[in-house]
Amino acid sequence: MSHSTDPVVPDHEADRMREPEVERLRARILAATTVGYIGCFAVWTIFAIIGVEIQRQYGLSDTEFGLLVGTPFLSGSLMRVVLGILADRHGGRRLFLGVMVVAAIATWLVAYAGSFPTILLAALGTGIAGSCAAVGLPYVTRWYPKERHGTALGILGAGNVGSALTKLAAPWVMLSYGWQGVARAWALLLLGAAAVFWLGSIEDPEQSARKAAGNLQHWSDLVDPLRRLRVWRFGLYYFFAFGGYAALTVWLPRYLIAVYGLDIRVAAGLAVAFSLPAGLLRVLGGVLSDRYGARRVMYWSFIGSIICTFFLSYPATDYIVHGTQGEIRFTIATALPVFVALLMTQGVFMALGKAAVYKHVPAYFPERVGVVGGAVGAIGAMGGFVLPLAFGVMNDIAGVWTSCFMLLFGIASVSLLWMHFAIRCQERRIAHERTAPSQFLPELETSIRRAWPAAGVADHLRLIWGKKTGRPRPR
Repeated sequence: MSHSTDPVVPDHEADRMREPEVERLRARILAATTVGYIGCFAVWTIFAIIGVEIQRQYGLSDTEFGLLVGTPFLSGSLMRVVLGILADRHGGRRLFLGVMVVAAIATWLVAYAGSFPTILLAALGTGIAGSCAAVGLPYVTRWYPKERHGTALGILGAGNVGSALTKLAAPWVMLSYGWQGVARAWALLLLGAAAVFWLGSIEDPEQSARKAAGNLQHWSDLVDPLRRLRVWRFGLYYFFAFGGYAALTVWLPRYLIAVYGLDIRVAAGLAVAFSLPAGLLRVLGGVLSDRYGARRVMYWSFIGSIICTFFLSYPATDYIVHGTQGEIRFTIATALPVFVALLMTQGVFMALGKAAVYKHVPAYFPERVGVVGGAVGAIGAMGGFVLPLAFGVMNDIAGVWTSCFMLLFGIASVSLLWMHFAIRCQERRIAHERTAPSQFLPELETSIRRAWPAAGVADHLRLIWGKKTGRPRPR
């Protein structure tokens, strides 16, 4: 199999455009879509900041606070499935614009909610911003060849940095204009991002031609991939990598205030130490996935996350040792600098995981990127709703602040085990049927052929399983 570097545009478009022009168009579309992502994620995580003041104003428990910050992720996750199907059928550009406009209106209305139930209702509308991935993913992948999907989607996913911008700026706006002022300002910010996206993007020519010819995909064909277990396995990976990221993004300011006694501005600023690398380094995750394969990057992500969350899970503990000359007392606790360092490292591993998961989607389901990406994204975004709520419940029941990291440790461990055994089962199936790896592990085949382009299938299989072939093992 050879990989073409020709622009992924219809022939009649390619005839009119030279390669430099196509590259400039790709860059413009990717930049405009990423700006839209930044605006969406800034709005989607707004309750991480204003929720602290809302909790104080309404006297909410930790469970109610978890519900408040998680509600936008509920609507965002549910809408991802629907919009992913619509994006595969009708294209993503107009849908993306609609997502941003509707979410901006809902965010504006948050400022006028007069009770906790009405705030939750407005938060559901705000959460529509989180469905941007379901329409942005298929729109961008149509413009790039397969071997560059990881890098392109990594750059797009770096729009997660919008959550870091919220943490940096929203506390200062809230101190000057109240939490209602933050909601109004962020609504206008999202409308500005929508304008940048619309002016910087164009309709997908392939989708437009298909629509003009009346050759739209049938609904049953669109949802058929959702019956495959692999989709839901990818969803679990994303539940941890993205859902865990989103949950910590909205939970950390509250955590830092309670555990370390910090001011909201300082707490939000330190939380950026997690959300910024977890957003920006998604680009690195995409590049590494293109170079080394998404499967290997997923191993790095899960193993690194297990190590980090293990240390983050340890609660501050006082010890009393009965010595020969009396009691010896000492405390083991994670100092703030150490906590921030571990948090930054955890953000890096989550960034790698987020990019690697979405590298899998076009590799296994090239014709159903929207619906599969929407389903995987929905499961991940559901983590942004379920996990903050679980964090609050565990706090109220167990009374241990580090219980949130204990839960993430468990999810990462289960995900790693399932991934490892699923891969082993696939490799045994390949060995039994003696067929090419691309039928089961297309992403793996790309990595092998890049290392040994002239090797035969039998040699590839022996390389996978470590048998001697007379060739040096690829590094």
